[in-house]
Amino acid sequence: MPYELIAALMFSTMMLMLLTGQRVFGAIGFVAVIAALLLWGDRGGYDIGFSAAMKLMKWYPLLTLPMFIFMGYVLSESRIAEDLYKMFHVWMGGLRGGLAVGTIGLMVLVSAMNGLSVAGMAIGATIALPELLRRGYDKRMVTGVIQAGSSLGILVPPSVVLVLYAMIARQPVGQLWLAGVVPGLMMAALFIAYIVIRCRINPDLGPVLDPAERDVGRAEKMRLLRAGMLPLVIFATMMVPFVNGWTSLVESSAIGAIAAFLAAVLKGRMTRKVFETTVRQTLAITCMFMWIILAALAFGAVFDGLGAVKAIETLFTERLGLNPWVILILMQLSFILMGTFLDDTAMLVIVAPLYVPLVGALGFDLVWYGILYTITCQIAYMTPPFGYNLFLMRAMAPPEISLRDIYGSITPFVLVMVLALALVMIFPGVALWLPNAVYGN
Repeated sequence: MPYELIAALMFSTMMLMLLTGQRVFGAIGFVAVIAALLLWGDRGGYDIGFSAAMKLMKWYPLLTLPMFIFMGYVLSESRIAEDLYKMFHVWMGGLRGGLAVGTIGLMVLVSAMNGLSVAGMAIGATIALPELLRRGYDKRMVTGVIQAGSSLGILVPPSVVLVLYAMIARQPVGQLWLAGVVPGLMMAALFIAYIVIRCRINPDLGPVLDPAERDVGRAEKMRLLRAGMLPLVIFATMMVPFVNGWTSLVESSAIGAIAAFLAAVLKGRMTRKVFETTVRQTLAITCMFMWIILAALAFGAVFDGLGAVKAIETLFTERLGLNPWVILILMQLSFILMGTFLDDTAMLVIVAPLYVPLVGALGFDLVWYGILYTITCQIAYMTPPFGYNLFLMRAMAPPEISLRDIYGSITPFVLVMVLALALVMIFPGVALWLPNAVYGN
């Protein structure tokens, strides 16, 4: 049987297993191990899985995952994120749509604390959504705001997804993080501009907060500002030494985790229950990521052994004669299609071993492509009928928000994301300017 046909059979079998509801790491790892055993026998098949496990255990930057996840859960479980929203509540309440604008700001800072979109969705749905609905905000608009804002978690540093991409693409994590800063802030600014313009055209969508609620006195406003700025201080404590080269990536993640823990202790919120919940969630999510990466490494090793990557490159560039930009756009469309039933991590570990070498062979910058991939995942999260964020929102939203409302809420925000993606594709400097400025060309 030709190797190209074996590779296609492996990929189709894995996708079929995922469609039947199997766990991501189980489907990927099962196909990889069975294919390795059939192709190379007992010794070769076992060696591939073992070497993938050893590669995972020796990858030192992987220690950042539990650190960042722990930091995010400490800040959310200790309600420091609530203080942040109260600050936006008071300071932005006098603007039409101000609480929605504040929610985007909350999501950006939560992203900088955690690096996972699920955490942003949970905080937005439990803290911001009830407040917005209670104050007469349009339910469709605010549902879209929370979904769009939470998607920033995989783009704004310290993004866990970019750490995984760095491992697969063998690119510097620091450069990828810096490459995500400007596009992430640009996308947040576009969301805010849309909210402000839309609420100016139709004031009923985002009414001004009652003066009695926002006029709390200058002293209280400053107290809320100090409390709300605490996550920024923690983020700066972690990132400044890393960007300046004083600490390694792992050391900076440890600084962030310790700073968040100390902040919760000093505020008197690090109870036994909070600590236990934080540790359990950190362990659960870290183990999930490690199993997925382990399965992906084994799958990628089999593909490399078959020469599937080279075969795909030959198919696109020589047999079909496609333009490199056409190939790149087709890749992005495939991510959007897969995003209707897979999360970002699953998409990354399934296709990155195929796409990343092809992107490099086509002459594109792999750091820049990492940002394109991440933005495309954000779009896929919110694309009906099976966008990942749509169902997360449905699970967390109150009963008065229907699935139809959720579907109807995301169209303008998806269009904003498509605009941001187009800008980064047309002007690569949007993503590459900051890492080039810090690390040099």
